[in-house]
Amino acid sequence: MTAIKHALQRDIFTPNDERLLGIVNVCKAGKKKKNCFLCATVTTERPVQVKVVKVKKSDKGDFYKRQQTWELRDLTEVDAKDASKENPEFDLHFEKVYRWLASSTAEKNSFISCIWKLNQRYLRKKVEFVNVSSQLLEESVPSGESQSVAGGDEDALDDYQELSTREEQDIESMMEMCEYAISNAEAFAEQLSRELQVLDGANIQSIMASEKQVNILMQLLDEALGEVDTIEGKLSSYEEMLQSVKEQMDQISQSNRLIQISNTNNGKLLDEIQFLVNYMDLSKGHIRALQEGDLTSPKGIEACINASEALLQCMNVALRPGHEKLMAVTQQQLLFAELRDTFARRLTNHLNNVFVHQGHDQSSTLSQHTAELTLPKHNPLHRDLLRYAKLMEWLKNTHREKYEGLSRTYVDYMSRLYEREIKDFFEVAKIKMAGTTKEAKGKFGLHGSSGKLTGSTSSLNKLTVQGSNSRRSQSSSLLDMGNMSASDLDVADRTKFDKIFEQVLSELEPLCLAEQDFISKFFKLQQHPTVTPPLAQPETEESDGGTPSRIPPQADHRHSLSSEKDMVRMMMNKIFQSIETELNSLIALGDKIDSFNSLYMLVKMSHHVWTAENVDPASYLSTTLGNVLVTVKRNFDKCISGQIRQMEEVKISKKSKVGILLFVTGFEEFAELAETIFRNAERRGDLDKAYVKLIRAVFMNVEKVANESQKTPRDVVMMENFHHIFSTLSRLKISCLDAERREAKHKYTDHLQSYVINSLGQPLEKLNHFFEGVEARVAQGVREEEVSYQLAFNKQELRKVIKEYPGKEVKKGLDNLYKKVDKHLCEEESLLQVVWHSMQDEFIRQYKHFEDLIGRCYPGSGITMEFTIQDMLEYFSSIAQSH
Repeated sequence: MTAIKHALQRDIFTPNDERLLGIVNVCKAGKKKKNCFLCATVTTERPVQVKVVKVKKSDKGDFYKRQQTWELRDLTEVDAKDASKENPEFDLHFEKVYRWLASSTAEKNSFISCIWKLNQRYLRKKVEFVNVSSQLLEESVPSGESQSVAGGDEDALDDYQELSTREEQDIESMMEMCEYAISNAEAFAEQLSRELQVLDGANIQSIMASEKQVNILMQLLDEALGEVDTIEGKLSSYEEMLQSVKEQMDQISQSNRLIQISNTNNGKLLDEIQFLVNYMDLSKGHIRALQEGDLTSPKGIEACINASEALLQCMNVALRPGHEKLMAVTQQQLLFAELRDTFARRLTNHLNNVFVHQGHDQSSTLSQHTAELTLPKHNPLHRDLLRYAKLMEWLKNTHREKYEGLSRTYVDYMSRLYEREIKDFFEVAKIKMAGTTKEAKGKFGLHGSSGKLTGSTSSLNKLTVQGSNSRRSQSSSLLDMGNMSASDLDVADRTKFDKIFEQVLSELEPLCLAEQDFISKFFKLQQHPTVTPPLAQPETEESDGGTPSRIPPQADHRHSLSSEKDMVRMMMNKIFQSIETELNSLIALGDKIDSFNSLYMLVKMSHHVWTAENVDPASYLSTTLGNVLVTVKRNFDKCISGQIRQMEEVKISKKSKVGILLFVTGFEEFAELAETIFRNAERRGDLDKAYVKLIRAVFMNVEKVANESQKTPRDVVMMENFHHIFSTLSRLKISCLDAERREAKHKYTDHLQSYVINSLGQPLEKLNHFFEGVEARVAQGVREEEVSYQLAFNKQELRKVIKEYPGKEVKKGLDNLYKKVDKHLCEEESLLQVVWHSMQDEFIRQYKHFEDLIGRCYPGSGITMEFTIQDMLEYFSSIAQSH
C-alpha cells in the first residue's frame, strides 16, 4: 500500500500541487468487483482545499488516472454500517449515495478517521458520522501503521516550513566551499557537525564572559516584574469596576430587549385585530338587506347584491394560522353561515314564485299571433329576471344545491310554457299549409275524379290525393309536371309552402338564441372559453386591495367550463324538447303534400343551419337544426329515388306514337324549378348529385321506351327525346351535367343519321340493292371496269333498274316518305324540317355516290340517272312547301 501511495503521490497529485493524506482500496458494493482507490487530499497552496478523489487503473496500461473528484464540503454523511463488528462496507453521501466495499476493515477505519480529522481541521462542517466507533473520532491518533498512513503526513505537513531566500543562498555558498558536498554527503555532514560544535563552544564562552551583564539584566528583570505586579493590581481594580458596569448594562440591555419584544408583539396583535376587523366585519346595512331586503324593487335588488358580495368576500377570507381558534372569529363565521342560509332561502323562494307564475301564465297564447304565424316573445321576462343574475352567481358559489334546484324549477315550468306555445305555433303552421293546398285544388277544379285532398285539420298527419285519373299521386313526380293546370297549382302551393316554412324557421331561430343567451347569462354558465378571464394560479393570492382570496386551479376551471357547456345544452334540450319532434312532423306533412317541397326545405334548412353554425357551432339551435337537416336530406333523397322509380314504371301506348316522354319534359321543369330554388344555396352539391342520378335514369328509360315502342321507330324516339334533353341542358347551363349534355347531343345526332339512312333506302330500293351488289363484287376482288361484264350487273341490267326510277316516281316516293316521316315525328319538338333537310343531303350524297360508281364501273357507257341534282332539290322543296 505504501508503494502505491508513493506512486499515486508522484504521478497524480504532485503535478496538481496536492498531498495525499489517506487512501483506501475499494470496489462498488453489490456489483462486479472492479477495484479502485479513494484518496483524501489537500492542496499545498492556501486557502487549503480538501477533496476525495477516485483513482482507477487504466485499461490500456499500468498507470493510474483520476476518474472522479468530490469536494469534502459537499459530504453530508459517512455511514460505516456497523460500529461494533468488523464490516468493510461504508457509504459516502455527496449529491447522491455512493456505496463502497473496502479491501479490509483497517483500511476503511483509517480512511474514515482521516476524513474526520480533515473535516475538523479545515472545514468544521456538520458531517454526520453514522455507525462509526467513537475511538476513530478522537483528536489523538494511536501509533502504528494507521498513524503513518493518515496522521504522520498531516503532522509533517504542519512542521514543514519553506526555506527563505537568505537560507537558500547560505546553503549554496556552503556547498560551493565544499566541493564534495554532493559526491560525499557523509563527509559533508561530518564537516558541518564539526563546525557546529565549534560555534556552540564559542557561544558558551561568550556567555560566560558576560556574567556581569547577566546580573544587571536579572536585576532589571526583577524591577520589571515588580512594576508588572503593580499594574496587574490596578487592572484588577479596574476590572472589578467594569464588571459592575457590565452587569448594569446587561440588565439595561435585557430590559430593552423585553420592551422591544413587547412592542413587536403588540404591533403584530394590532395587525391581526385590524385584519379581522377589516375583512370579517359586515355592516348592519348589509345584514338588514340580507335578512329583510326587498327582492322586487330595483333598489332592493341592488342592495341585496352588494350585501351578498360583501358576505361572500367575508366568508372567503383566507384566515391565518390560529385564527379559527378565536371565539370572535368562530362567532362571526356562524353569523355569516346563518345570513348565507337565510338569504339563500329567501332568494330561492322568491325566484321559485316568479318561475311558477310565469309557467302558469296563460296570457301568452297564439290567439293574437295566428294571422301572422309568430311566436310570443319572452324578452320582458328575461329582462326582469336578468336583474337577479348576480344573485344567481352568488347562489351558485355558496349554495350549489339550491342553485341546481332553481335551474330545475325554471326548466320544468318554462318547458311547459314553451311546449304549449310551440305546439300551438306548429298547429297553425300545419293548418295554413293544408288550407293553402285545399284552396288551390278547389280553384283549379281538382276535386272529385281529378283529385281529392283528405285529412284531419286537427291532426294534419294524413294527407292523400286520390282519383283514378289524377296526375298527382301521394307525392309529386316528374310525370306530373307536363300538365299545365297541375303545374300552376304546384307553383302556387310551393311558393306558399316555402314562405310558411321560412316563417317557421325565422321565428324559431331568435327564440332559441334568445333563450340560450338568457340561460347562460342568468345562470352564469360560460359557453365561450375564449372570452373568459385568464386562469389564476392555484395558490392563495391577494388582490390589489389586499383582500386574500382563494383562486381555483386551472384544471378545475377547464372542467367547470366543460360541465357548464353540458348544463346549458341539457337545459335547452329539456326546455325545447318538442321543437325537433314538431319540425319533423311539419317536414313529414310538407313531404306528403308535395314531395318536391323537400327541395325548398333542404335549401331553407341548410341556410339556417349555416347561419346558426356561424353564430355558435355548439349552440342548441345549431345542433337541433343539424339533426332536422338530416331528415330533410333523407326526404330529398327519397323524392329523387321516387322519381327514378316512377320513370322505370312508365308504360307507353301501343296504338299512339310516343313523342316527347312525360318524364323528359318533367325533368326539364324539375331542373328549372331546382335551379330557381337552389340559386346561391349552400348545399348545391346535393342537387348536383341528384341531377346526375336523374339524368342517368332519364337516359336509361328513354332507351328502354324506344326499344319497347311499336308504333314509333326506335330512332325517332331516341332522336326526339335526346334532342329535347340536349336543348334543355344547353339552355339551363348546368355545369355538373356538361358530360351528359354532350352525350345527349351525340345520341341525338347518331339516331338522326340512322333514321335518315334507314328511311332513304325505301324510295330507291332496287337501285340501292343493285349498287350494293356492285360494291360487293369490287370488295371480292373484281376490277371496277370488269363489273359490267358480270351477268347480273351488266349495262342492260343497270339501264333496266334506272328506268324504274324516272323523276315522277322519285318525287312520288319522296312525297310518300315525307308523309311517313310526318307521321313518325311529334309536333312539340318541330324536327320535321331538320329531318327533311338531312334526308335531302343524304339523298344528294347517295346520288353522287351512284354516279361515281357508274363512272368508275361503266366507263364510256353514257348511262345516267333519269333525274338530276337540280331536279331533286326542286322535288324536296316543292314537297316541303306543299305540306
